Amino acid sequence: MRRRRSIVTSGPRTRSPHAGEPRLGLRAPRSRAGGAAGTPAVGDAGAPTGSGRGIGSGTGARTPALPAGTAPAGSWAGVPAGGPVSGVAAAAVDLSVDLAPRRPGRLVLRNPVLVASGTFGYGVEYGEVVDVERLGAICCKGTTLKPRTGNPPPRVTETPGGMLNSIGLQNPGVDAVIERYAPLWAGWQVPVLVNVAGESIDDYVGVVQRLDGVPGVAGIELNISCPNVGKGGLQFAVDRDAAAAVTAAVRRATDLPLLVKLSPNVTDIRPIARAIEDAGADAITAINTLSGIAVDRRTGRPLLGNVYGGLSGPAIRPVGLRIVYEVAQVVSIPVVAIGGVGALDDVLDYLAVGAIAVQVGTAIFADPEVPLRLVDELRAYCAARGLSSHLPLVGTALPARPGRPSAKGVEYRP
Repeated sequence: MRRRRSIVTSGPRTRSPHAGEPRLGLRAPRSRAGGAAGTPAVGDAGAPTGSGRGIGSGTGARTPALPAGTAPAGSWAGVPAGGPVSGVAAAAVDLSVDLAPRRPGRLVLRNPVLVASGTFGYGVEYGEVVDVERLGAICCKGTTLKPRTGNPPPRVTETPGGMLNSIGLQNPGVDAVIERYAPLWAGWQVPVLVNVAGESIDDYVGVVQRLDGVPGVAGIELNISCPNVGKGGLQFAVDRDAAAAVTAAVRRATDLPLLVKLSPNVTDIRPIARAIEDAGADAITAINTLSGIAVDRRTGRPLLGNVYGGLSGPAIRPVGLRIVYEVAQVVSIPVVAIGGVGALDDVLDYLAVGAIAVQVGTAIFADPEVPLRLVDELRAYCAARGLSSHLPLVGTALPARPGRPSAKGVEYRP
């Protein structure tokens, strides 16, 4: 058994005001393949051998029920998506996925399970706990142009269905990240995506220009849930034109695969997603945290030092599913889902609404081995279903045609 070590969050420890409530709201691992926790581990079967387009992505087409031995119509870059076949061994299931089909071969992952930014550090912190090389990809901690000390403590508190965090993008700055971590990443087989944040377009471009061409940096994940100082502090992510402008500027600054992370704190995500695709993004990740606060019951005042925090964990899963469902119908680039992923059922649900891959975040704090277990369970599930790939599972819940664009956001009213 591997030696485990404790994971410490920056800032002084504070007693949770919700003492006695469920910790993070995480559930025991589940499996639709008939297996519960303890599904036999199956190692990754060699290097990536191909990629396929998520069925239904961008077109609204559903994946039809297919007879054994046939493959679905639809592919990315002319590579057929894996179809149901008889007698598939788990080791033969190909979970590889291309997150940048516009740049063939630039970001092909061996499996569709990534770890989310801010939950896995720079990857090195978990080296003694999990085999990082078996992950699909690592999204490292948010990186800015200059070092940031972050928000005042307390920074983290548990909630009944997850956690609130207000770290404030504490990081050593892009130059230190390149110096300290990029040489290590260059020796890994797992791709590392650098999560980039900023307060202006010039900030984003400055970070990306430094990262461009650095060995070990496989791509960029753009965190646009940051205040735009040029527009009075309005987040880039909640304004279609601002989101498109920062995406286009970064696209001009680098040829690296570019993923853009959407905020759920908007009325209608669809025009923003389309604008980001048109501006040159290779893929979309959804969703970032929802804005929330917690109250210290002893003082009657906001608990977090910065008042506001980002809500993550199982509580936001339904919101994540809804947003991925909508985005997948209006864009043709891959969608990577984030939000409450902690069990195989969560992965399968996100695939059904159009995601081609998932990121695991908050669940890692309770069990760092969750991402690798999900890889094994997804492979076993596909084998049990007679599938040579997970791609036929993508988009099965999407409607035959995209729904009407939202004019007032009233379609969510119960």
